[in-house]
Amino acid sequence: PAQVAKALAERIDDKTIVVASSDLSHYHTYPDAKRLDDRCVKAIRDLDIDAMAAQEACGKTPILVLLHLARQKGWKAQVLDYRNSGDVTGEKDRVVGYTAVAFYAPAPESLAAAERKFLLDVARKTLVRVTAGGDLPEVAEKEVPPKLAEKKACFVTLTKEGVLRGCIGHLTPMEPLHQAVAENARNAALRDPRFLPVKPDELDKIKIEISVLTEPQPLAFSSPEDLLNKLHPNEDGVLLHIGPRTATFLPQVWAQVPDKVKFLEHLSEKAGCEPSTWRGKDVSVSIYHVECFEEEHAGR
Repeated sequence: PAQVAKALAERIDDKTIVVASSDLSHYHTYPDAKRLDDRCVKAIRDLDIDAMAAQEACGKTPILVLLHLARQKGWKAQVLDYRNSGDVTGEKDRVVGYTAVAFYAPAPESLAAAERKFLLDVARKTLVRVTAGGDLPEVAEKEVPPKLAEKKACFVTLTKEGVLRGCIGHLTPMEPLHQAVAENARNAALRDPRFLPVKPDELDKIKIEISVLTEPQPLAFSSPEDLLNKLHPNEDGVLLHIGPRTATFLPQVWAQVPDKVKFLEHLSEKAGCEPSTWRGKDVSVSIYHVECFEEEHAGR
């Protein structure tokens, strides 16, 4: 089931519906069926693969595939209904159980205003320290809001009087979000190879923007034209793989390059390839989304 789910994950997109069909328990008395089916429905709802593997459902394998897929995609499960044949016919000596469960991708949790401010303050303090030759600022664990202690991927973007001055980030969660912000703020200021390191006397002209990322998900497409049709400007962050080369643009880049073809051509060039290489073979694309916020004014 895990291998089948992996293969499916690489081919489905947000317009794909995956259906797993199965009866639950068979030919038990109504009370016994209800008890058995409660366990089965709970295993499905909780995405509990081990518990589901021990259930009686005749279509257990497709259900397990769907649970593996849900875990890979970060989906949640919602039980819509449960009944058995005794509920319908009134005959409760030998019944068959049924349920309907929907799987969905939850909307990314937004950060509260205070949490955003905390991260922007961390980034600003980081810039002040590292441009003066210091280390990353220390943050007491008890001061970190719980959500910011969770592992998340993020980018930190620096602009100076509206012009890009540095942008560095992670595409996958590697460490607690507040630490990732500090590290990427330092890297954007000092280690972006496109720019000279930021100097202390520039800080009052620099504005900080933070983008918190969802997990990149493979986007299935059958042709370059199909890929163009499936991209959503201003919403999708795009991770382009061309053989061993990769490059990404945050969703904010659509504002500068709104044309889908030019967007992918620039991304191909960023990956070190010819502009048209995105149309060729050995090309894959993953999509992610961001929660983006910035300082109100440069310097603070």
